[in-house]
Amino acid sequence: MGYACPVCADPQADAGHLANHLAFTAMLGDEAHEEWLEEHAPGWESMGESDLAEVVREAAEETEFPQVFEDTAGGLSESDEDPKERSGALFEEDRGHGHEHDHSHEHGHGHGDAPAGHRGGGPPLDEEAEAALQEAREMTRRMLEGDDADDETDRDNNG
Repeated sequence: MGYACPVCADPQADAGHLANHLAFTAMLGDEAHEEWLEEHAPGWESMGESDLAEVVREAAEETEFPQVFEDTAGGLSESDEDPKERSGALFEEDRGHGHEHDHSHEHGHGHGDAPAGHRGGGPPLDEEAEAALQEAREMTRRMLEGDDADDETDRDNNG
């Protein structure tokens, strides 16, 4: 069971997912989703996920779907669980990220050995995209260096 979006019929696993779908799609500029929310959930812009989910649950029709939802993600069933708590539900408390070890998390993720324009599992980037990505990396590096300098200045002034 799930909910079909009353605007575009996209399947959603539960009322929380439907609420997020409607709100995000409306915020991204889709007028039909925004109009539906304004009609069925006045004040939706200031509602949290749980409150909006309650409203859309009453207004949307529950629908039977073939298994199209990830059942390994956890937290997809209807529950009173705070949505903010879902993100950590996959990980055991004391185990880090699934294996015990004594090494740092620096696994040589530098991209120096990858061919230019092919940094990951996707298709190779064209020259313009590669240049934009390189510029973003450089801007991030400068920003992080600036944050480190600010932290040292704060420590010097406060300590």
